[in-house]
Amino acid sequence: MKKIIVMIILAGVFTSSCSQGKVHINGFDAAANEKISQFLEKTASYEGRKVAVFDGDGTVFGQVPHYLADECLFQDAQKNPAKKPEIIRQMQKQSNVSLPYVVNRIYYLEGNTLEEIRDMGVRCFQKDYPDKIYPPMKELISILKKHNFEVWIITASPEALYQKFLSRELGIPITNVVGVKSVVSGGKITNRIVEPVPQDHGKKEAIETFVQVQPLLAGGNSRGDKEMIEFASELSLIVNPDEFVAPDQEISMAEYARKNGWLVVKIPDVPAKNFPSVTSSVNGIKPNKTRGIP
Repeated sequence: MKKIIVMIILAGVFTSSCSQGKVHINGFDAAANEKISQFLEKTASYEGRKVAVFDGDGTVFGQVPHYLADECLFQDAQKNPAKKPEIIRQMQKQSNVSLPYVVNRIYYLEGNTLEEIRDMGVRCFQKDYPDKIYPPMKELISILKKHNFEVWIITASPEALYQKFLSRELGIPITNVVGVKSVVSGGKITNRIVEPVPQDHGKKEAIETFVQVQPLLAGGNSRGDKEMIEFASELSLIVNPDEFVAPDQEISMAEYARKNGWLVVKIPDVPAKNFPSVTSSVNGIKPNKTRGIP
């Protein structure tokens, strides 16, 4: 009789441990939910730091028609035409995914206090991006936190600009939002860039430098996130990958992800009605493409 009771108890424990990772995230298909469930079950008893890292724009919130960092900065420049016009002119001629461009964003913000830039990001988010956080990604992050994961954002956008609103929206520590940063002196942003800059391969280096542990899960949305995504030890995730084959690539990011067994998810990202689009209308920078629509 005692043996039977012990067997029943063990069976109950086994069933509980197997089912604790089962999830259903609205907006993800059955295959994606199953893969995430398997990941949670596999890492349930992991003894080290359980870390998940995600890109920002286009991964946890929408980037259509423009990156928040660009629209926020160019709207500020439009209101303050005497503020560093030489930097704005440089940016108008640069690719907005290039290293010089993302560094120029910091040069434009130089001289403001850390809190001024954090609050500036909050205002920009509340004004033009209030509905752009991706619900499935927010739910995934919530589930990861319940499973004792540290969640980090690694972005090529200015760190201070994104810290406050992403911390609030995702429920993570403000210091877990890592972006392009410079030395802060006397409470003010300086032009002394702190390396590594989290752009392209620099995102992996930023994880090694600032997070200081290999993530179990890494998620991004573009070629610029490739090295970071591949750094994950258990689950690589990509949101709305491009089917387009770029001139310097042999296959698209979508095909690359499928061939390498990444978890591919699609989330609608469309322009909001009456979006200002100062980035393109005044500064001539090409809008980001609508994503995630079948």
